[in-house]
Amino acid sequence: MTEGRLDRRAFVRGGLTALAACGLRGGGSMAHVPDRPGATIAFRNFRLFDGVNTSLHDGKQLFVRQASILAIEAAAVAPPADAAIIDCGGRVLMPGLIDAHYHSMFATLPHERAGSITLDALVLNAAEDMEAAIMRGYTTVRDVAGLSFALKDAIDRGAIAGPRIFPSGLAVSQTSGHGDFREPNELSAYSGDARERANYLSVIADGVDAVRRKVREQLFLGASQIKVMAGGGIISLRDPLDSLQYSSEELRAAVECAADWGTYVTVHAYSPRAMERAINAGVKCIEHGHLAEEATAKLMRDRGVWWSLQPFVPLKTTELQDPRQTRKLQSVLEGTDRAYRLAQRFGIRVAYGTDYTMNPEGAAKQSTRLAALSRWYDAAGGLRMATSENGALLAMSGPRNPYPEGPVGRIERGAYADILVVDAKEIPSLASFLTPETSLRLIMKDGRIFKNSL
Repeated sequence: MTEGRLDRRAFVRGGLTALAACGLRGGGSMAHVPDRPGATIAFRNFRLFDGVNTSLHDGKQLFVRQASILAIEAAAVAPPADAAIIDCGGRVLMPGLIDAHYHSMFATLPHERAGSITLDALVLNAAEDMEAAIMRGYTTVRDVAGLSFALKDAIDRGAIAGPRIFPSGLAVSQTSGHGDFREPNELSAYSGDARERANYLSVIADGVDAVRRKVREQLFLGASQIKVMAGGGIISLRDPLDSLQYSSEELRAAVECAADWGTYVTVHAYSPRAMERAINAGVKCIEHGHLAEEATAKLMRDRGVWWSLQPFVPLKTTELQDPRQTRKLQSVLEGTDRAYRLAQRFGIRVAYGTDYTMNPEGAAKQSTRLAALSRWYDAAGGLRMATSENGALLAMSGPRNPYPEGPVGRIERGAYADILVVDAKEIPSLASFLTPETSLRLIMKDGRIFKNSL
């Protein structure tokens, strides 16, 4: 990253603080119950989906103090004297949802503005989406490409409403790779050397030393995990979907730098060859992988590699800007069913994510892809993936975990108090999250209530 980008980031952080002082605090949706520091909130009369077990538990009550779950007790136990009581009316209480593949800065950015938007405008656009995301029930997201550090800081400080963010920072890409969005006339006319372009999504690095430097820069800025582009993509116009990106030596350099800081590398890859090269270099997670073959799945199982696989569903053709994108997307859609069935067959740990990028309409209906999981998983299995399983993936960032005080994605003592009360008496269907305005009766993150219509 250049010095200028760091200065702009500091400017945006200061701007968000000023906006918060003027009243940008979640549109009035944040509520505190009770409004007494250190007081306890007691949830009663609910059916518990804890995010881990696939059946409901009855006869429990849940105590929350500040940002954490204080205790889970039998219903007969008297709550603390200072507790504010929330009666859930026999509805399902569960952990907040986690999106393990989100682009906080770019999910709702209109495509036509991508090439000219400034960083401060980008952050403000993202702040609006973050408030909407938490009202959809998403209390945590894993950001896998984007300069979202200032946005994360503003959410953590309470200046704006939104999910907690596990940031990757800028994705690291080779020249001509999935993160190289330059036009041909932006290459040097004489030597072909890359001129760095501020796209706020990715950064170009060629060669082992350059890869090490860019990975270390993201760690310096606060990345919880590192994202590397290891194969062709859909929205990038000039890299074929089957292209291999980065040599084994370059990939190993990224893995070593991340491991030196106690965290891991996840890679963008669709093709079997790209996936296998990255796995052999030591990466711990594959993003996408929709074109995997049986041998690829076996390798993932044997190496204990996570599969961050998205349930892509057909899009309207108007959502893509170029026929080259449409052709590549069709290949991915055709491989989605096979990928999920391979993951199930070989017992690979699968994460749920959405990967909305420059798609305001899609991001506004974030759980469309959660509902699509019903093609391969029952409701309990899909919700377990979107809560405790995603939480286990986030925990792989080890000492780089920006939220070390407790686990996310599960209802247990000491976990973060991220709680949804769903208008259901049995395990909620995945489709019920398509209408969060009616299905989610209470939304809590960090012990703070953002919605309560009980």
